[in-house]
Amino acid sequence: MAKISVTDQEALDYHEFPQPGKISVETTKLVKTQKDLSLAYTPGVAVPCLAIEKNPEDAYRYTAKSNLVAVISNGTAVLGLGNIGALASKPVMEGKGVLFKSFSGLDSFDIEVDTESIDRFCSVVSAIAPTFGGINLEDIKAPECFEIERRLVEELNIPVMHDDQHGTAVISAAGIINACKITHRKIENLKIVVVGAGAAAISCARLYRHLGVKTIYMLDSKGVIHSGRSDLNDFKREFCAVKYMTHSEVFVGADVVVGLSSPGSFCIADIKLMAENPIIFTLANPTPEIFPNDVREARPDAIIATGRSDFDNQVNNVLGFPFIFRGAMDVRAKKINIEMKVAAAKALAELAKKEVPEYLNELYGKKIKFGKDYIIPKPFDKRLVVEISSAVALAAIESGSSDKKDFDIDAYKEELKKRIK
Repeated sequence: MAKISVTDQEALDYHEFPQPGKISVETTKLVKTQKDLSLAYTPGVAVPCLAIEKNPEDAYRYTAKSNLVAVISNGTAVLGLGNIGALASKPVMEGKGVLFKSFSGLDSFDIEVDTESIDRFCSVVSAIAPTFGGINLEDIKAPECFEIERRLVEELNIPVMHDDQHGTAVISAAGIINACKITHRKIENLKIVVVGAGAAAISCARLYRHLGVKTIYMLDSKGVIHSGRSDLNDFKREFCAVKYMTHSEVFVGADVVVGLSSPGSFCIADIKLMAENPIIFTLANPTPEIFPNDVREARPDAIIATGRSDFDNQVNNVLGFPFIFRGAMDVRAKKINIEMKVAAAKALAELAKKEVPEYLNELYGKKIKFGKDYIIPKPFDKRLVVEISSAVALAAIESGSSDKKDFDIDAYKEELKKRIK
C-alpha cells in the first residue's frame, strides 16, 4: 500500500473548514409545526419525563441514551503527544466521535475534564453518567487510568472501557491467534515478550494470559520486570519474572514480541535471538520500535504488525471499540467484561480468515488473502459491525453482564446488516 502523507496545513484546514471541528448535533424529529413544537418541548415533553421518573429504564425508550456514548479524557496521555492537557485533546476526542458514528452508527459527545485528580475525574464522570448508554475513557495516563476505570466500572451500571488499554489488547490478541495458526503454534505454549509497561501493555498481557498464555516477560524503561526490583507498582508486579534476567536473555527463543513502548526499545539484535517464524508486533506510533522493512531484512521468516496504516497488519483500535460498544449497548450490558473482550478478539480472528469482499481488494489496490501479510481485518470491512458486535452481545448475555432475555442472534445480525452502507 502506498504511503499516504498529510501536511500540517492540510490537517489544520481539514479541521477548520468548512466549519470548525469534526462533529455536529442533528435532530431525529421534525419541528415544523406548532404541534411538533408542543410534542418536542412543552407541554408534551413532560409525559416521557414522568414516565422515566416512575421507571428509569424508560430513558432507553424515550431518549437518545441507548445510542449515545461519552468520549471522556483529561488529556494526560494523548496519542504520541503525551500530557497536552484537556483542551488540546479535544480534536482527538472529536475524532473518536467520528469513528463511532462512521463505523458503528453510535452517537457521542466528547467531554474534556480539566483535572489530573482521580477523585475529581471520577466524580465528574459519575455525575454525568445518566446521560449516556456507555462511557469510552480515552488518553488517560497510567497508572491513574487503571484506578479510574476500576472505580467507574464498579460505580456505574453502563459499559465503561478505557480504549487505550483494551482496544490494543483485543486487536493484537486477534493477530496473535491468527499468527499462531499460520505458524502452527499453540497459544498455551507461547513465550511472549511485552516491551513497555503502560496501560496498553498491562491490558494486553492480561488478555494474553486469559487466552491461555503461560509465559510472559515484560520490560519497562529500566529493564526486565522481575521480583528482585523494589520500584514496581502493583500492576507491573502482576508480570514479575521469578528471577533477574537481562534484556537479551528474555528474547532467546521467544515466539512473540509486542512492542508498546518507543522507537529503539528493542532492536535487530534482539529479534535475531527469537524462535523460528517469530511474531513481531512493533506497535509504537507513529514511529515503531523497528520499521517493518528492517525487521523483514533481519528476519524474513517473521510475521509483522505495526500500529501504522501504511504497512500491512495494522493493529488499529477502530477494529474494536465501535463494535464492542455497539454490541454491549444493544443488549444493555452493565459492564464490558473479559468474556466480551475475548469474544471480540476471536471474532476478529475468524473474520480475517474469511474470503475478502472485492470492494476491499479494490480499495487497497491488491488481492487480500489470509496469510502472513493479512492476519487482522481491514478497518473498512463492512462485516465488522455484524461479526464483532454480535459476538460481543452474545458474550454479554452468556456471561451475565446483560439480563436481556430471548436474544435472537440471527435477527440481531440482520438488524446490524442494515447499518452497513
